[in-house]
Amino acid sequence: MVKLIHTLADHGDDVNCCAFSFSLLATCSLDKTIRLYSLRDFTELPHSPLKFHTYAVHCCCFSPSGHILASCSTDGTTVLWNTENGQMLAVMEQPSGSPVRVCQFSPDSTCLASGAADGTVVLWNAQSYKLYRCGSVKDGSLAACAFSPNGSFFVTGSSCGDLTVWDDKMRCLHSEKAHDLGITCCDFSSQPVSDGEQGLQFFRLASCGQDCQVKIWIVSFTHILVDKSVIVYDTNTENILHTLTQHTRYVTTCAFAPNTLLLATGSMDKTVNIWQFDLETLCQARRTEHQLKQFTEDWSEEDVSTWLCAQDLKDLVGIFKMNNIDGKELLNLTKESLADDLKIESLGLRSKVLRKIEELRTKVKSLSSGIPDEFICPITRELMKDPVIASDGYSYEKEAMENWISKKKRTSPMTNLVLPSAVLTPNRTLKMAINRWLETHQK
Repeated sequence: MVKLIHTLADHGDDVNCCAFSFSLLATCSLDKTIRLYSLRDFTELPHSPLKFHTYAVHCCCFSPSGHILASCSTDGTTVLWNTENGQMLAVMEQPSGSPVRVCQFSPDSTCLASGAADGTVVLWNAQSYKLYRCGSVKDGSLAACAFSPNGSFFVTGSSCGDLTVWDDKMRCLHSEKAHDLGITCCDFSSQPVSDGEQGLQFFRLASCGQDCQVKIWIVSFTHILVDKSVIVYDTNTENILHTLTQHTRYVTTCAFAPNTLLLATGSMDKTVNIWQFDLETLCQARRTEHQLKQFTEDWSEEDVSTWLCAQDLKDLVGIFKMNNIDGKELLNLTKESLADDLKIESLGLRSKVLRKIEELRTKVKSLSSGIPDEFICPITRELMKDPVIASDGYSYEKEAMENWISKKKRTSPMTNLVLPSAVLTPNRTLKMAINRWLETHQK
């Protein structure tokens, strides 16, 4: 189940883009402004809206840390903002002066890519704010950009429908016609895809276009999913989880929050809708107890605050924040700790909190017991028996990694970068953890 929990109607014109950090939501519009909201209660920050651009703002994105926000505009500039105080850090002008349509940070925050209406794409040094590399596509304006999870390459999409793959030196690696009527968006899955037989690893890319198609790319293999509505898919099965139809005009943008069950959609009806998914939806998509438990335990204090508000427990947000309750602490709360540590005096309120927490635990336990991801070898995709640590910092099954290196593959299976050393170190801690898990789950 998914429900609409909030609508933001502060923009005076079409909403072009929305983006999440771990604690904030950013939106931008044809009205030339960028607005920042807290995920705790969706109130606008004191220093919002951010104003500098003289024409429409087409795209905004957070750095991976969430401390910096980038925005780009028809005025030909890409601007960096401090999200904590709204201070403008830098104004970077597209060399051609063309309207900038899209911007995106690299995963390590060292670079920022900006794509313009004349087809030029620029890589900026995000620390010095200087131009690093520049390139261009053959035809059309750039409308989409996404970095691979390891940051070794990125993809741009154009209004002519071409997907172009670039390396970090701005060399064009590949270009292909993807959508007949132009590309509107593209993004990578954060999880790599491995070929168990060959030990190869690829990244899954989704692209969508004006042809009303969503295409999921794995190397050269394509699945096509067609619909004109805002649809939430399970990317593993391609099943439709939800169809969202609240907006009254065309939907122009959507974004998932990184660690909370929230989706934001922006539209030409000048509104941004915030959607909240229940845990059953997450279970459908994630499928294993470990993944859901890890997701909950990784909640920040802000995530817990968002969860409290969704459970009609908004009055307890201050108490939980004062006691630094994060996801792990939330799952371990008892009636004693609620009364003695959190000083919640109302018996009825304590009972409600415990009931909601127990519902959370029950939904986690109700899932089948899957193998934790960190116990699976990235090469064989099987449970490791003799894990070793390679010089890239990742753990692999010893025999699989030895075979990988013996075949003169001196690159990391995870990052595709050259391995500094062929030395493999036994990961005894991980082996003990796997053995404990086997004792618990395979009796």
